[in-house]
Amino acid sequence: IQRLEESVVNRIAAGEVIQRPVSAVKELVENSLDADSSSISVVVKDGGLKLIQVSDDGHGIRREDLPILCERHTTSKLTKFEDLFSLSSMGFRGEALASMTYVAHVTVTTITKGQIHGYRVSYRDGVMEHEPKACAAVKGTQIMVENLFYNMIARRKTLQNSADDYGKIVDLLSRMAIHYNNVSFSCRKHGAVKADVHSVSRLDSIRSVYGVSVAKNLMKVEVSSCDSSGCTFDMEGFISNSNYVAKKTILVLFINDRLVECSALKRAIEIVYAATLPKASKPFVYMSINLPREHVDINIHPTKKEVSLLNQEIIIEMIQSEVEVKLRNANDTRTFQEQKVEYIQSTLTSQKSDSPVSQKPSGQKTQKVPVNKMVRTDSSDPAGRLHAFLQPKPQSLPDKVSSLSVVRSSVRQRRNPKETADLSSVQELIAGVDSCCHPGMLETVRNCTYVGMADDVFALVQYNTHLYLANVVNLSKELMYQQTLRRFAHFNAIQLSDPAPLSELILLALKEEDLDPGNDTKDDLKERIAEMNTELLKEKAEMLEEYFSVHIDSSANLSRLPVILDQYTPDMDRVPEFLLCLGNDVEWEDEKSCFQGVSAAIGNFYAMHPPLLPNPSGDGIQFYSKNLDQDLLSDAENAWAQREWSIQHVLFPSMRLFLKPPASMASNGTFVKVASLEKLYKIFERC
Repeated sequence: IQRLEESVVNRIAAGEVIQRPVSAVKELVENSLDADSSSISVVVKDGGLKLIQVSDDGHGIRREDLPILCERHTTSKLTKFEDLFSLSSMGFRGEALASMTYVAHVTVTTITKGQIHGYRVSYRDGVMEHEPKACAAVKGTQIMVENLFYNMIARRKTLQNSADDYGKIVDLLSRMAIHYNNVSFSCRKHGAVKADVHSVSRLDSIRSVYGVSVAKNLMKVEVSSCDSSGCTFDMEGFISNSNYVAKKTILVLFINDRLVECSALKRAIEIVYAATLPKASKPFVYMSINLPREHVDINIHPTKKEVSLLNQEIIIEMIQSEVEVKLRNANDTRTFQEQKVEYIQSTLTSQKSDSPVSQKPSGQKTQKVPVNKMVRTDSSDPAGRLHAFLQPKPQSLPDKVSSLSVVRSSVRQRRNPKETADLSSVQELIAGVDSCCHPGMLETVRNCTYVGMADDVFALVQYNTHLYLANVVNLSKELMYQQTLRRFAHFNAIQLSDPAPLSELILLALKEEDLDPGNDTKDDLKERIAEMNTELLKEKAEMLEEYFSVHIDSSANLSRLPVILDQYTPDMDRVPEFLLCLGNDVEWEDEKSCFQGVSAAIGNFYAMHPPLLPNPSGDGIQFYSKNLDQDLLSDAENAWAQREWSIQHVLFPSMRLFLKPPASMASNGTFVKVASLEKLYKIFERC
């Protein structure tokens, strides 16, 4: 018998701890989790044989610890054997990093909190190759493992299938991402732009990793025991229901937040599914079991992929019973997916309208959309709207919010009247609108997605991969003008609760425009102007009511206004300005100019201008803090909430149906492109 050299012993031990690239990744990621990292990024080249790079934002490694970092059995997790039974960290032996240095080239870059620079050092055979060098570094630690198994020829030859090893690494990190919701995981191949793993919520992680068919067929399962005999544990997780069919069992098991395997539990669950469901369906199972630390023996496997539990048989039996109960209760009904069949005629029409690029011969695979051109929003899906992230929904929203489906149905059903006016002047105005329509802007308006209000005037909208600022005042003004022309002489009416005298309203508008309100001579002039405009509108009352549903009675009172868009009422504070505009700005002698002027005045009146009261959610709150008027503040909040609701649920759906944007909108600032996904990707690639 001969005593082996220490280098031989270490290489043999290293081959047992680091069996393949995924073993190294698991050890490094667990170290990152022990360092309280909130973000862990993994980059792999050639399945991990050429490069494994793990970066985290944890607390880093101190400068004085670097000399012994990669020596065997050096650890910060425990100091004596008894610590194993109260251990909360993933690692504890101090073998992983040391093993890597015996079979690969390891470089560590780290920085701790409060340091102005980090340190970089390379290791070989457990020792530093040079003193730590000062370098620039981001928060946390980055460990690079290069040329794995370079000195183990036989092992390296058995691991030449890089795709297989990379798949194992992706599977490992996917399982980690499912459990650790508070940690951001990413994994990609070296040189790739898109990550193959990116963590989100638990169900979303399951959906992105294992597919929609798994995520939509899951049931939550929970078991808890506080037995006085010592069988204490809590289990929660998800199991697949009777609608899920697979050929292979997938068990994602965490015990005390440690990713492990348990063949006994796996067999017990498979027995339940085989006895309960037809065709011996294989399940998907995610479980997280928490036990007192002293009930778990974690030191039974070289790579720590298995653990031993106190009262393991009882725990498995209780979990098995709960799974069986869940399955039997869920097996009363089964859901079948229904597929919608479209008519042949509509299919042919859609094929003709598609671009030649989209027409592919039968049997040919659909071309994958590049990630920098992928559209990730849907105008019919309200998820991700801006206001959902900026502020909570006001409790004083109008009752109309509860009838959102009714509003959308009304907007879609209310089409342009088939009966158009026979007047040639109106036909010419409508033809002018159609001829000036900008085709590119029309496509944008028809297919844009509302994101939210950027300020009082501009809304954020997305079209394909572009983000725009849209001037809602200009858009709504043009839409109301066009709708006035198209509904000419076919309006429904809004009845005012109390008829309003024209002369007083016009006089009010004149006083609001006056910059010198104290001049008495001007007051007399204003009254004469108000009387003249009142008489003019009385003369035109019959025409205004017949063609525009603006009713002025014999006493010169305004009593009715037209309905331009269903479910939308204009801001009544702007009625005086509207009447003054009718009196001053309309060319009454020429028929075409008259109809155009009245329609423009109605469009401006019905446009979704910001309310006259300052916005209480912005700088305007200073106005209300000075006045200390709670009623005024409440009125302002209601007015602004009503406007934003109308913009999202009335204006934009109506624009998609009716608006034909003129060419001037492409250059007058109505639409301003602020971001493009393709350009952002180029910037990020350079960074």
